[in-house]
Amino acid sequence: MLVKLSLTGVKSRLRDYLVLFSGLVMAAAIFYMFQSMASNETFLESNSFISSIVIIFYFGTVLLSIITLVYIFYANSFLMAMRQKDYGMFMMLGAKTGKIAQMIFVETFFIGILATLCGSVLGLGLSSVVNHLLTTKLDIQVQHFSPVNGKAFLVTVIFFAVLFLIAAVSNASSIAKKPLLTLLRENSTPMQVKRRKIGLLFEAIVGVILLGLGFVMMDMLMTLQIFGIAGALVTIVLGTYFVFHSVIVFILSLLKKVDSIALKQLNNFTLSQLSFRMQEYTRILSMVAMLVALALGALTVGLGFRNEIPKMADAVAPYDLVLNNAQKIDQQKVAALQPTSDVTYQFKEDADHIYYVTGEFDQQPISSVEYQPNGKTALKKYTGQEMQDNVTAQDAIRGVELPDQQGKEIHLVSAADFAGINLPVGQLQVIQVKDFQDQLKPIQDLAKENEQINPSAVGMEGMGMSGQKASAYEMYNIFFSGLEFMGFFLGLAFLTMLASCLMFKILSGAHSDVQRYRMLSKIGTRQALLKQSIRREIGVLFLGPGLLGMIHVLFGLQMFSAFLSEPYHQLWVPFGIFFLLYFIYYVVTVWMYRHLVLEQQE
Repeated sequence: MLVKLSLTGVKSRLRDYLVLFSGLVMAAAIFYMFQSMASNETFLESNSFISSIVIIFYFGTVLLSIITLVYIFYANSFLMAMRQKDYGMFMMLGAKTGKIAQMIFVETFFIGILATLCGSVLGLGLSSVVNHLLTTKLDIQVQHFSPVNGKAFLVTVIFFAVLFLIAAVSNASSIAKKPLLTLLRENSTPMQVKRRKIGLLFEAIVGVILLGLGFVMMDMLMTLQIFGIAGALVTIVLGTYFVFHSVIVFILSLLKKVDSIALKQLNNFTLSQLSFRMQEYTRILSMVAMLVALALGALTVGLGFRNEIPKMADAVAPYDLVLNNAQKIDQQKVAALQPTSDVTYQFKEDADHIYYVTGEFDQQPISSVEYQPNGKTALKKYTGQEMQDNVTAQDAIRGVELPDQQGKEIHLVSAADFAGINLPVGQLQVIQVKDFQDQLKPIQDLAKENEQINPSAVGMEGMGMSGQKASAYEMYNIFFSGLEFMGFFLGLAFLTMLASCLMFKILSGAHSDVQRYRMLSKIGTRQALLKQSIRREIGVLFLGPGLLGMIHVLFGLQMFSAFLSEPYHQLWVPFGIFFLLYFIYYVVTVWMYRHLVLEQQE
């Protein structure tokens, strides 16, 4: 009987459950996808750089697990608040506390497992899509990849089962401890809305100061290190809470006093609704603002890593292509690249020495990547005269030599002395092209041919050895692509969670608002004005945490200045993607709220 009553209660609030259910499904789907990609045999059996993607996806799993844990317990607190009156009614009709606790346990655990299974099915599709995109981008040959991964499925089910088991026990025990009258009347207990203006002003000042202090600490994280991270986190969270608890309420109270605004259409009603809601929504709006920062930050940083790939390759390789013993390579292939710079240096070598012509370097100085005191890199050119007696400057030549040549002593001699050395002549060819990424494939082919001609170069890919930018580009492309995908999907997961929490909180209060809108309708208020009021009210509830979360990200990107050369480059792309998805959630929320509030008046 209790099971039937429980199912009836869930069915009556099915819309609310589906909102939270969507967040759980997305979290489980992305968790499964991370686990599936982390155990991808294609990556595990590839070279060490490609297998680093496994570590990246495992790291993403850890981050997602932490946020999912917070989300599940926060979402369950909403569910319990929504259903506790129903449970109180069951107890008033004679149900024992133990049976109610058992029913809550089964209900919570069943919903969690169902969301996990649905999410795992969705994760199959995500795994296939991500595997295809990654292997295409990294040019990896996939032998036997299947999105159906038993290990990933088992880990996902066990992880979420444990979380929902803990949540179920917590829900059951919390309800069982509450007196019957508390369960029946808690949602009807009026909130203290009236607050003194001096208190609001004080909280507002403290909130702004805490946020400012947190943003300053973010900018100094490299100096403050772990204490800066902890301090910035504490001050920003507290500052965010005070902003919603006081600053927005203070602004709304000022707007209500401006007659030209408050007395226009239904603005006074909308402002009063918002002032009342801010008292109750402080915690949820604060949490949503932090999740907005996490979602948008993950998306921004993930896309930012993609922009770093060519820059990092440029930072370790001064030339787009280096050909050792170039006399053995078909120069027509080189000409097809239409190089903007094509320089050839002659050399002769024996077991311990390698000889170059000084004049060739005087005519065409050789480039070398030099590290600056500020941590950045710059190209520096060296002539033959500069390198002749400077062993340090000769590293510019060693940077493009073969590994078996780099240990030899370099001699820069005149053309006449070079001609007198009785050794075979070799050619060292360094090439620059107009657009490295556009010509990446033919450059990679020539780099592979260079390895075949020079066996000592084999196995040095990705280390910047032999000056091959193609190898450095491949290494950074592999590593940063993993971070890019991790950031994108973490951002998507966080966005789904924060939007579902905010949607649920707004929609769960719609039942109590029906009477207010019914009264406005009876006194002759037009439907267009009622709909406008709904759009504005929900718009502020979405806009507040959205804007504050964006501000957090704008300051928080300073933390990644050590990893991203231009953390604010093309910021409109991630912000545009986030705004579009966030706006869709807003439109859906307005539609659902309007359906619940206005259509129930009929």
